[in-house]
Amino acid sequence: ATLANDLRPTFVVQNKSDMVTSKLVGLTIQNAANETIGEIADVVLDEKNTVKSWVVGVGGFLGIGTKYVAIDPSAMKLVRVDDTTLKATIDTNKDQLRAAPEYVYLGKAKPNADATKTNTDANPKPADAPKAQ
Repeated sequence: ATLANDLRPTFVVQNKSDMVTSKLVGLTIQNAANETIGEIADVVLDEKNTVKSWVVGVGGFLGIGTKYVAIDPSAMKLVRVDDTTLKATIDTNKDQLRAAPEYVYLGKAKPNADATKTNTDANPKPADAPKAQ
């Protein structure tokens, strides 16, 4: 059996300007003062498969006590420094990120959690995040 033209996959090659998520997750984020203020923990895609937000880990040490916040993609600047190095910057500071609403993965909030309270147990570490279906 052969596939009709509209069912055949379209193949692409990577361009020099492309950035793959495997190189973005874990990338440290700096502000204009070159202070490290967090790191990219996850990428949220919308129904059109475009980046809806960057999930950023703030604070904590080795993943313990880390708070996750969602950043609008237009707020963070990603640039390729050279063939192997990417740089992420955002115009904010650690205090502003810590004060931002916590990102809670769907299905991970406690059933009776009060929506006005921050519940750090409701957020899994990115490795525990639900996989895309």
